[in-house]
Amino acid sequence: MSAVAQTSPAAAKLLKSVCKLPPSIRQSILLHQPRPQSQLLTLRTHPLFRRYASTQPARVKQQSQNEPLIAAPTESSGPLLNRLPNRALPPVYTGLSPTARLWLKTLPLFILLITLSSLSIFNYQKSSSSTVNSILYALRTSPTVREILGDEIYFRSRIPWISGELNQLHGSIDISFWVKGTKRTGKVRFVSVRKRRDGYFETLEWSLTDDTGRTVQLLEVEGTLDPMAANKVGEEELLDM
Repeated sequence: MSAVAQTSPAAAKLLKSVCKLPPSIRQSILLHQPRPQSQLLTLRTHPLFRRYASTQPARVKQQSQNEPLIAAPTESSGPLLNRLPNRALPPVYTGLSPTARLWLKTLPLFILLITLSSLSIFNYQKSSSSTVNSILYALRTSPTVREILGDEIYFRSRIPWISGELNQLHGSIDISFWVKGTKRTGKVRFVSVRKRRDGYFETLEWSLTDDTGRTVQLLEVEGTLDPMAANKVGEEELLDM
């Protein structure tokens, strides 16, 4: 006689009660209840138990498919404290992440802004230096320059651009910039060097080229002051005191 035929009505009733319980409780009862091996085999091979066991995974699978997926974690989500079966997986990026692509787009603009800001700061330091102010003063007081450019000599533009090197600390000045007067505009070139650390600046070139292309060497014109001569006289007066 088979094991199914030996099942008593009380065992069948017990089996029905067990099958109505949740899976976790049912498994613990069937596995950990001190029963003889023959009774466990009888309960596991009973048609009711086998039918319920065969339909239970399908129910669980259908229930898991109907549950909505939880959004995948992001970089700002924080640590995950639990694992859920219906949590969506994060996207797999084969190339650069969105943050890296954003940095690559904004990095050239950032470098350009930093470069323009640095050039503006250095140019402002040149235009407001004592050397440039001395050159403008010498141009205004020169009769030859006033005859060429006219009165009210100043920078040609509101934001002047001083080209070249202006490094008084290392004794090297080679600059050029545009000026204007009431008659016309012109470009000033000024070159001066200091050969020794304790020496004075020596002007090598100071010229004015107007908008017609005519160039005047201001060092050779009588009555035109050397812009660096004022600094030399001031230093000599300080040494004599």
